[in-house]
Amino acid sequence: MERRAATHAALSDPARLHMVDLLSLGDLSPSELQERLGMPSNLLAHHLRALEAAGLLTRRRSEADRRRSYVRLNPGALDGLSPGAVGHAHRVVFVCTANSARSQLAAALWRRASSIPATSAGTHPAARIDPGAVAAARRHDLPIRPARPRRLADIAADDDFVITVCDHAHEEIGDLGGLHWSIPDPVPAGTNEAFDAAVTTLADRVGGLAPRLTAS
Repeated sequence: MERRAATHAALSDPARLHMVDLLSLGDLSPSELQERLGMPSNLLAHHLRALEAAGLLTRRRSEADRRRSYVRLNPGALDGLSPGAVGHAHRVVFVCTANSARSQLAAALWRRASSIPATSAGTHPAARIDPGAVAAARRHDLPIRPARPRRLADIAADDDFVITVCDHAHEEIGDLGGLHWSIPDPVPAGTNEAFDAAVTTLADRVGGLAPRLTAS
């Protein structure tokens, strides 16, 4: 955490961030950096020192002109800037009130993104999966399993990683140590646009979490 904070601090200046962007593509001499950034040499030297102190850069003498040096971005310099691993999960359970739309779509998206098993449940299950959710799954090539909506209490296990995708469900069952995603319910609107928006939002959330959760 301290290393991440130091790296973020070093990159907080727009000029230093620009320098790192350039160096992520290839090595540059200080004079080449100065030309591309259009800044005085003393200011460039200040920024280089700050990035070197944070462990992001190194300099290497040219094998041709020994008076010249090249600045390079250290391997792995930007590792860890994004949030790290969340933890481990034996199974992911997506929960909404009726288990008829959002939780079903989330579980289908998860199965496409991760090898960790996933299922869905509701706090007050409906009689069937909403037709709008089935149609949205078809439009987005998501295989929704033709199962009747289920009650969370009937399928819950102690080692489940529970993600509520419905404010009502979250506020009813409280914090179970997992996550809450506040996703608008597409069922009242019933339009393709509402269901597609739910799929898009859920896909973004699933895509952000799946690489950070490992199987237990």
